[in-house]
Amino acid sequence: MKLDFRHFDDGYVASAADVEAELARIGHVLRPLDIVVVNTRAGSRYGQPDYVSAGCGMGYAATMYLLERGVRLTGTDAWSWDAPFVHTAERYRASGDAAIIWEGHKAGRDIGYCHLEKLHNLEALPGDGFTVACFPVKIRGASAGWTRAVAIFDDAMLAAARA
Repeated sequence: MKLDFRHFDDGYVASAADVEAELARIGHVLRPLDIVVVNTRAGSRYGQPDYVSAGCGMGYAATMYLLERGVRLTGTDAWSWDAPFVHTAERYRASGDAAIIWEGHKAGRDIGYCHLEKLHNLEALPGDGFTVACFPVKIRGASAGWTRAVAIFDDAMLAAARA
């Protein structure tokens, strides 16, 4: 399923309440092992100089909201699951709170999960009703790699979309 957070400002840190509100808006109830992708608007800036500063990010509480409900794979159109670092750096300078640095990533210390970054065409997906398949490329000795993520629609979903 997809959380559409394109309306948030660049650098915004999404909260658990934001996730809950979007789930209510699209009428989706999270199930264990749902794959959740987040459309932040950053994908529309891919290839542009402002790509790495565009879009919102998922905060610790928003990430834990998903993980506590059994989600183990997430994705985003942004370059990182967290808010763009230029915005986090500004927040850190103002607060001195190091806990805000990579807070969405760090949620994985409490409940393990994987995330995909730099996904493309999320704006073309509905809120739910599709399956995500991920075909990873293994890289020896790396902490990350790339994957081919594909949205799969069943015939009923395609018929409804065409109507």
